[in-house]
Amino acid sequence: MSEVSQSGAQPSETTGDTWSRVARRIRVPLGFVFAVVYFWMARPTRTSLIAGALVMIPGLILRGLASGHVQKDKQLTTSGPYAYTRNPLYLGSLMLAAGFAIAARSWWIVAILLMMFAVIYVPVIAGEERYLRQTFPGYDDYARHVPRILPRLSPYGSQQSAYSSARYWKHREYEAGIGCVVVLTVLVVKLVW
Repeated sequence: MSEVSQSGAQPSETTGDTWSRVARRIRVPLGFVFAVVYFWMARPTRTSLIAGALVMIPGLILRGLASGHVQKDKQLTTSGPYAYTRNPLYLGSLMLAAGFAIAARSWWIVAILLMMFAVIYVPVIAGEERYLRQTFPGYDDYARHVPRILPRLSPYGSQQSAYSSARYWKHREYEAGIGCVVVLTVLVVKLVW
């Protein structure tokens, strides 16, 4: 699942942070390897599929809203979900991962997902933050007031940028929904067989 961060395609290239660069490059291929392991280890039940889907839906909504607000490399986005968390796309992805783990009913999958987040996504987020700090003068103030992942209760600032469905389609966020449907369908097939 791709991320459409505020920082564009390669935020860590200017920082010299080698692992952040490597992590950005391997996260998609690693995701395909994980998918094979995931389907092999998954032990879904009807209840786990329903519960997992109920956790995935808010994650998809959050990612969709964030992708309709973000204007990567053009301006620091602090509207919409970005007024509550600096990384709504990653938070949405964590919600999707939690939904996938619940649907699969495997502690091994939970452990692998947590390890992947720590080893891959934490360095990627740090690299993106360095890029944003260098690119947008207001980023330091924004970062002081808005949490990295877990959302704050009240919105930050007064930027009132409207949601843009054109940005949603441009960032191809619909692919996350398609991916969730495919995964759940394969799990249903596994359950039936």
